[in-house]
Amino acid sequence: MEGNHIPVLFQTVLDGLQIGPGGRYIDATVGGGGHTAGILAASSPDGRLLGLDRDPAALEAARARLASFSERVMLVHSSFTRLEEIARAHHFIPVDGILLDLGLSSLQLADPTRGFAFMKDGPLDMRFDPQSAGPTAAELVNELPAEELARLLYRYGEEKHSRRIVEVIIAARPLRTTGELAAVIERAVRRRGHIHPATRTFQALRVAVNDELGALEAVLPQAVEILSPGGRLVVISFHSLEDRLVKRFMRRESRDCVCPPGLPICTCDHRATLRLITRKPARPTADELAANPRSRSARLRIAERLAADY
Repeated sequence: MEGNHIPVLFQTVLDGLQIGPGGRYIDATVGGGGHTAGILAASSPDGRLLGLDRDPAALEAARARLASFSERVMLVHSSFTRLEEIARAHHFIPVDGILLDLGLSSLQLADPTRGFAFMKDGPLDMRFDPQSAGPTAAELVNELPAEELARLLYRYGEEKHSRRIVEVIIAARPLRTTGELAAVIERAVRRRGHIHPATRTFQALRVAVNDELGALEAVLPQAVEILSPGGRLVVISFHSLEDRLVKRFMRRESRDCVCPPGLPICTCDHRATLRLITRKPARPTADELAANPRSRSARLRIAERLAADY
């Protein structure tokens, strides 16, 4: 990242990917390029990296940061839902490691025009790609029926007070800015310690606007498909919905049989494709938390691709 930003779990990512000279790696969530630069440096002198991001502003920042790596890095403006397609188009298969850092970048949070942060007033947008045709957060807040909006807040934000929040939102419509929405939520829900009462609502809207869980479900099997035997998949998640999805996928793909319990014989013909490296997620150390408080909710999981002829 730019400036003083510290990429989350930086050394844990590099160690987890088992980076070596000449390796081929994919950073499917480049952001400002913090992890990307570390992977390229660790794989010198001839390691190569393919980077993807949905956010054109993030890619612009990453290109500037990574310019010194020249032809060793290729950056593509795309959602990672097209991971396998893009890797094949760039003749970048198989790969030795793939990183998915699912958190927001500092660039996105610092820019009030993007609508991700409730501490700075800006338009209720929240699209990772402002050029996309998807709905904005303002459209969801102002146009969804009350019951549907409450379900959205509960499902994607795990917001226990979703119905109360929606009652106040409906009464205050239309809401156009992050500041307006945050103020409405503060009237509906008391502050929970150090956590702002708008936190879960903003998470839910962002997840829905960008179909983050659907995208994650789409990319995980693609990542396994293009990893070389022994290649590593590293995923950093920042809320329990993402982490549960990643955990269940990795556990399922580490088993030879996924039949329901109680069947006398296996009928699924499933074969393990992954070996779990982390049984429990890695978390930031106390030193990292002190240096980078935003890392407090980060969870990192690692799996290794098994040989195809298992």
